[in-house]
Amino acid sequence: MTPEELNALGTQMLDAAFRVHTSLGPGLLESAYVACLVYELRSRGFDVKIEVPVPVIYEGVKLADVGYRIDLLVENELIVEVKALEGIAPVHLAQLVSYLKLAQRRLGYLLNFNVEHLRDGVYRRVNRL
Repeated sequence: MTPEELNALGTQMLDAAFRVHTSLGPGLLESAYVACLVYELRSRGFDVKIEVPVPVIYEGVKLADVGYRIDLLVENELIVEVKALEGIAPVHLAQLVSYLKLAQRRLGYLLNFNVEHLRDGVYRRVNRL
């Protein structure tokens, strides 16, 4: 996927997320936002995988099933981490960056739905492969 196509995919995912947030508002559990976002993305024709395992590679050995899971993987390219928290801590952004590196993906978003305006809960990170 070209960088332009990847950015367009990110824009479309954000449009879906804004629609979900406009409909539901803040204050629900993360699982509700995940389910609605998955529904919205799939209804738009996107392939969405949920809770995708992320292996850790240590000294050339792939250590699967160490507990890391990507919330959403859209079109096998875009990582989306969903939160419903009072605030985003540096560790949440570090988690996204780690997932990008471990999964060898270029673009990821952390979305915190527990905000009045979703634009205040959107965090975008790029991994230079």
